[in-house]
Amino acid sequence: MNKMLPIDHSLFENTTHSPSLIDLVGYARAQQMIDFCFIANPYYPTPAMVEELIQHLPRLIKHYPSSNPQVSARHLAAVLHVDPAHLIIGNGATELITELCHRLVPNLGVPVPTFGEYIEKIDADRLRLYPLQAAANYQLDLDAYLAWLRAERLRAALVINPHNPTGQLFTRAEMETFLTATSDLDLVIVDESFIDFADEDIPSLLPVADRYPNLVIVRSMSKHCGVPGLRLGYCYSANDQMVATLRHSLPTWNLNTLAEFFLSLLPATDADYHASRRRVIEDMRQLSAGLAQVDGITVYPTGANFVCFRIDTGITARDLQRCLLVEHGMYVRDCSNKVGMDRFHIRVATQGRTQDQRLIDVLPLALMEAVDKAD
Repeated sequence: MNKMLPIDHSLFENTTHSPSLIDLVGYARAQQMIDFCFIANPYYPTPAMVEELIQHLPRLIKHYPSSNPQVSARHLAAVLHVDPAHLIIGNGATELITELCHRLVPNLGVPVPTFGEYIEKIDADRLRLYPLQAAANYQLDLDAYLAWLRAERLRAALVINPHNPTGQLFTRAEMETFLTATSDLDLVIVDESFIDFADEDIPSLLPVADRYPNLVIVRSMSKHCGVPGLRLGYCYSANDQMVATLRHSLPTWNLNTLAEFFLSLLPATDADYHASRRRVIEDMRQLSAGLAQVDGITVYPTGANFVCFRIDTGITARDLQRCLLVEHGMYVRDCSNKVGMDRFHIRVATQGRTQDQRLIDVLPLALMEAVDKAD
């Protein structure tokens, strides 16, 4: 047992996301803990890429980033195999989500629970929530969702695939059926931030996106490239007008020079990237299988680099999260503050097989300890 010093529990009440582990315990102590909230590729960028960033840092911080967004777009488009003219790179996906909600959404249907930015960055009078049911493990039925969109007379829809926080995955064929059925809507946002971890063959809509002029694909590079600190995300759409509107809404220098330099490294390291994500997929399969053997929890199927599970012993996600954090130095995501979700769900992202196995091994003990503390 790794007894930790007390933490500031009030930090959990000040955000709909998870507080940073560094904010909770400080930089030094955070290095001694395992952050299972951290949903990012642990194997990329490669050590050689990091070394290049370090070597160029003195020069990069003394220069302005490019005022031409197409320069970085060409690097990213080369590895995505898409038209760079239809690609918009943002200072994180959250910047683009904000602009989408402000500029392009007439009114929006959002299945909940979901990633909080989609319900926090839009006026309440333009937002309609579609509650997913706990009894159905918060799984989204696309046909029922479509019927609800029609009944509510909504002009825009959101689908996160794989879903956050459950990991539910739709095939490309299922998504194309949905897009065909919603071709009359003004806008369909499909967030694919975790899609690279769904399978060895990535079931993204990017290869077919040009068939659907009302589609905007959103992706966070924090997750699949493992660089949340660089704040990189992108949108892709075949709709020239929507692309122009989004591009016009962004600041001239919305990317910093470190982020731009990182993007320039992508084409030469593409093979390394795909090797890293395949490694994550294997790790995820091991993590999911291991958690499924733990008594007292129900593990949901996942197509992402994280697993969501329900606690069935009566203790809350908050109880278990605090026990793992304080007693065992492991930080997991309590999903209780996600709109539409109950108090009994935890999300954990793979941190590599050694770290994942430590969680699997300690979880039965932590579940018992949390019961004792709750009593």
